[in-house]
Amino acid sequence: MGVLIVAGTVALVVLLVQRSGSGRGSTALPPMNLNLPSGSRILGVAGAQDRFAVHVQGPEGDRILLLDARTGRIVGEILPGASVPVR
Repeated sequence: MGVLIVAGTVALVVLLVQRSGSGRGSTALPPMNLNLPSGSRILGVAGAQDRFAVHVQGPEGDRILLLDARTGRIVGEILPGASVPVR
């Protein structure tokens, strides 16, 4: 009887570990290519919810690319220091 209890407990733990490990694959980022010009450097990356920002320094200046974490597509761009017209 004790052997069955131990075997059942081990099987339950193994099953829980396997199921919790399978969720990790869904949070992996897809492969992406930012097509940065030669001489560009990535200075930092920050994420929030389903988007993340990549701070890029390049020959034309700094910019921040906003990417969709699920698809890897660029969904926006911020040019620090660029003047914005006031309406």
